[in-house]
Amino acid sequence: MTNARGILVGGGLANVLIALKLHAERPDSPMLVLEQGPTLGANHTWSFHETDLTPAQRAWIAPLVIASWPRQEVRFPSGRRVLETGYASVSSERLHAVAMELIGPSVRLNCPVSDVQPNGVTMADGATLEVPLVIDGRGALQEQPLALGFQKFVGLEIETDGPHGQAHPIIMDATVPQTDGYRFVYTLPFSATRLLIEDTYYSDTADLDPDRLAQGVEAYAAAQGWKVKRIIRREAGVLPITLAGDIDLHWRTMGRDIPRSGLRAWLFHATTGYSFPNAVRLAEELARAPELKSEAVARLIEKRSRETWKTQAIFRLLNRSMFLAAAPAGRVRILDRFYAKLPTAMIERFYAGALRNTDIAMLMAVMATKPPVKFGRAIACLSEASSWKFASKQRATKPQLG
Repeated sequence: MTNARGILVGGGLANVLIALKLHAERPDSPMLVLEQGPTLGANHTWSFHETDLTPAQRAWIAPLVIASWPRQEVRFPSGRRVLETGYASVSSERLHAVAMELIGPSVRLNCPVSDVQPNGVTMADGATLEVPLVIDGRGALQEQPLALGFQKFVGLEIETDGPHGQAHPIIMDATVPQTDGYRFVYTLPFSATRLLIEDTYYSDTADLDPDRLAQGVEAYAAAQGWKVKRIIRREAGVLPITLAGDIDLHWRTMGRDIPRSGLRAWLFHATTGYSFPNAVRLAEELARAPELKSEAVARLIEKRSRETWKTQAIFRLLNRSMFLAAAPAGRVRILDRFYAKLPTAMIERFYAGALRNTDIAMLMAVMATKPPVKFGRAIACLSEASSWKFASKQRATKPQLG
């Protein structure tokens, strides 16, 4: 038995933020976090634009932030652009440290779960725990009713032999050779001699060759004149880029009686695959929930998931333009035009998932002017229903997400 008010199955980003927010605002409702691995958050770096969150949201997640910058930059074949938009990063190491300090007694590591039910869980050793609320946040399912492209990457955090000279993040350097779809290098300068460099691809497949991509990172560092003194750590991942899907089928298949979080609840940005802002918003909503029981929370999360799906229709259309209408080598031109033509405030709303109707009209107009895709293929991908019907027959929907 446990005196916890609820159980969070999986110690990933979404569940840890839920646990931290409830600990801060509803200490009378302690949540037990069950994580099958040795640490919370695995091995990830999550980043967000300052405008993705409200000032109040940035304040409560501030202890998790390892670095922030007042601006960011993109580089494309047509030129460079510096955006005066703040940017910040959270590491899984910091997430683990802060969580263990604040809620350590409510965390069980190396604790796999074999079965999840609305009012309890069964542990791998057969032990059972009964609680009024269970939230399943164990990541994306391997089979789900989605047509996906993939953002896959390998990152090396390095220490350079001398100052590297980069003052702010370069969130996309697409001046690199374009292979395996749309390729860019992403760099975060954590100190004068410390950088995270990620070789990233918007690819048709989830296949990831970590060693090859790590070589790409080292080659990029050498091309910038950075001599690697040591590799501090390495991370890799595959994020979902949603083209089309069936949210009704998703929730019917998943079952509506157990609350889900994170990727399992389809709470991520359709074009970037990022989940940090969605995880922050869900944690806040649960902290305000009138009833912390599985049935009520399941309804709340499904409602948020469906609302997110509806508002991201324009993002899925953009994704279909990149993955279904454009040739893989031509994807870079879509993103090049996006950054070259759109105002900074609209780009900020794009990343925040909060486009206005006027933004959508402007985005459509920009993408329709001399489009880098064939007209017939562009028209064919306009309908999400048609694209999903085609993709469900033609594409494997078993992503290996991380």
